[in-house]
Amino acid sequence: NSLHAVLQQLYSEMLPLCSQLISVGRGIAGFGATWYIASRVWRHLSNAEPIDFYPLFRPFVLGFAILIFPSVIALINGIMQPAVTATGSMVKDSDRAIAILLKQKEEAIKKTTVWQMYVGETGTGDRDRWYKYTHPEDPTGDNEGWLESVGNDIKFAFAKASYNFRNTVKEWLSEILRILYEAAALCIDTIRTFYMVVLAILGPLVFGLAVFDGFQHTLTVWLARYINIFLWLPVANIFGSIIGKIQEKMIALDIQQVQDYGDTFFSATDTA
Repeated sequence: NSLHAVLQQLYSEMLPLCSQLISVGRGIAGFGATWYIASRVWRHLSNAEPIDFYPLFRPFVLGFAILIFPSVIALINGIMQPAVTATGSMVKDSDRAIAILLKQKEEAIKKTTVWQMYVGETGTGDRDRWYKYTHPEDPTGDNEGWLESVGNDIKFAFAKASYNFRNTVKEWLSEILRILYEAAALCIDTIRTFYMVVLAILGPLVFGLAVFDGFQHTLTVWLARYINIFLWLPVANIFGSIIGKIQEKMIALDIQQVQDYGDTFFSATDTA
């Protein structure tokens, strides 16, 4: 999350570089406006037609946009920023729901017999309870010899390790999914910031070239590309929200398993 903030600050610091190209874009736009207006006025005069002034406003509008280009970029970012904020809140809501479900799962597990045997309040388990559970014919342990006691100690240690492993593997899977999402989102945001900085710096030049006949499409292509790349981060946030929902469903299945069978176990759903 801190690296995302660094990327946002990097974009804000690199954006003033486009001001160095504003004068270049202004010169290109001024030269293009001169030819643009002159060619159309000359065509109307040669055809003895009344001059249509409405199309002649295009180069002036583009030139004005070049003069206030930082404000144009700020306007585009301001319009698109709610998409980032809204999808970011989706991920936060999903994380909050996962935290609540994990707490419910922990409370449900603590009520089970196997947790009280293998973990307990001390975290070391309860061998006596385990012995009663696994040896119903001798619940008090009076017939347990020293050799059997050593063997049972080993069995209890392995059973406790197996139980702890089963419970921690799903937590590991959850952490791996989260790390993969964070890494993917950071890579996407880094490439996104790079493209946005390049497009923002070249924006005045594109606006200036858009004045010339045959280059009008460069303005719409630039705008479409900028908006498309800006939406990469919301798409990554939606992806993270989907992963969060998957984890919510998995934890809910774990809670249902604990309530129905007294323990959680791997199934085809977990593998998927």
